[in-house]
Amino acid sequence: MDVKTAFLHGDLDETIYMSQPDGFLSDKHPDHVCLLKKSLYGLKQSPRQWNKKFDMFMQSLHFQRSAFDPCLYFKYYSDIPVFLVLYVDDMLIASSSISLIVELQNNLSKNFEMKDLGDAKKILGMSIDRNRKTSTIFLNQMSYVKNVCEKFSMSKAKPTSVPLAAHFQLCKNQSPKSETEKERMKNIPYSNAIGSVMYLMVSTRPDIAYAVSCLSRFMSNAGLPHWEALKWLLRYLNGSMNIGIKFSKLSDAVELVGYVDSNYANDRDSRRSTTSYVFTLCGACISWKSQLQNIVALSTTEAEYIATTEALKEAIWLKGLLDEIGFLKHKVTVFSDSQSSIQLCKNPVFHDRTKHIDV
Repeated sequence: MDVKTAFLHGDLDETIYMSQPDGFLSDKHPDHVCLLKKSLYGLKQSPRQWNKKFDMFMQSLHFQRSAFDPCLYFKYYSDIPVFLVLYVDDMLIASSSISLIVELQNNLSKNFEMKDLGDAKKILGMSIDRNRKTSTIFLNQMSYVKNVCEKFSMSKAKPTSVPLAAHFQLCKNQSPKSETEKERMKNIPYSNAIGSVMYLMVSTRPDIAYAVSCLSRFMSNAGLPHWEALKWLLRYLNGSMNIGIKFSKLSDAVELVGYVDSNYANDRDSRRSTTSYVFTLCGACISWKSQLQNIVALSTTEAEYIATTEALKEAIWLKGLLDEIGFLKHKVTVFSDSQSSIQLCKNPVFHDRTKHIDV
């Protein structure tokens, strides 16, 4: 569902005046200004005031706002939950009871001017393909990938099999040095392309997280080798448009599983390591990250220990969210291939390679 002119619903806490709009000047008082009684598009307060208005409305219906994600509202009718997810003025409603969904839709329509778009087919640029026969939901961005490849003239390029090949050893030393190189790079839309693939990565494509993390480090001063690596990624996307995230119905209880790893000192400029993790629910990825660590790890054990810490922080948040809505019945399992970091997590023993680690 979509709220029409959502920002006009907010109530103002401040006294704000505006000039009379063109075409609506008062003949008697052309030099007067207007006192705003409601929020208006263009005010910096408008998004916040709309959100406060909607929150008050949902609380009046006895919906609970999640303490872990303020965009999630839920309410249990006996054993049947109803969920509402809000993103600015777009929302998704989910429940196993059609009558409860219709009831919430009617309540929304009584208070706001709503546009019912029917069964969810798209949200935030993602396509939602639901197969009731196989009890699956498939999230993908095929049309978005196609548009990105066409935008950067890569739709006819030969596809690659991996997001970033091993022969790309990227570093700052490959940035432009001469004025000729700098002028040439000004005509290459490197930052624009990074922004396009980054949106894809955070939405439905965890498989390109590491590649995007590496390539985005050179946005401020990219060189031709960086651009060649980015084109390689676009070629990979061109050949993998149909990849997405598939959620399947499970007969067993919902289980949250995480996987974590690090790449020791892989950044050629700073020698910092990379933290990567992914969490799955109902057989599909729900959270992932790949980014440089903030400090230089002095051993593989320390790099893995830092990565495990970041993954466990995410696990605590995800567990809290799933516990809150009553979905999680089991403990969270996080897998790591580093026995040294596992032992250090279980028992912080004194060792030459870890004695400097204080926390």
